[in-house]
Amino acid sequence: MEYRDVVRGRFLSRPNRFIALVELDGAETVCHVKNTGRCRELLTPGAWVYLTPGTAPGRKTAYDLIAVEKGSRLINMDAQAPNRVFGEFARTFDPQALSVRPEYRFGASRLDFCLERPDGLHLVEVKGVTLEEGGHTRFPDAPMERGVKHLRELISAVEQGHRATAFFLIQMANVADFAPNDDTHPAFGATLRRAAAAGVRIAAYDCRVTPDSLTVGSPVPVRL
Repeated sequence: MEYRDVVRGRFLSRPNRFIALVELDGAETVCHVKNTGRCRELLTPGAWVYLTPGTAPGRKTAYDLIAVEKGSRLINMDAQAPNRVFGEFARTFDPQALSVRPEYRFGASRLDFCLERPDGLHLVEVKGVTLEEGGHTRFPDAPMERGVKHLRELISAVEQGHRATAFFLIQMANVADFAPNDDTHPAFGATLRRAAAAGVRIAAYDCRVTPDSLTVGSPVPVRL
């Protein structure tokens, strides 16, 4: 996926989870943060960030904050990007897919994708990963009961004879591995391990990141 008219600025502060103050061309600019996670290790005062113009009519912020430099690493932090990127990648990930249906109602949840195959359904839930330390990535960066619910739905899908995948899109390049963040949300890690034992595929891929693009890269080892 690609962004247009990307500009670079300096992060100043985050008054709340929806907005950030960024120095752009010497002036303080209010931006929309396209990630409601904590991102405390990313949005630090003085960090270089990347912005793209907002397009929704009548909005109060002129720019969306989409990426940040953490040391020498560029991290995309647009929470809407993982689904768009997986949508482009879906038929590469599952070459047997005849169709790709987003926002698929299954059980009591709306899962991100249903890939329809000749032999049945392949249900996929996509999670974007931005938490990294020393090349090791983890998810989530804050407790998320909704994520646990989605994993339970994937387990139910396998029990009903479908294929199911929890797909973790790591929004950066050149990482060592991926693991659930048991320190932040033990229940998510426990449910992810139960899902793997039940037959849900756990996949993690890194990304090629530039200021104006995000593309699926290579598989990353999953440590459960």
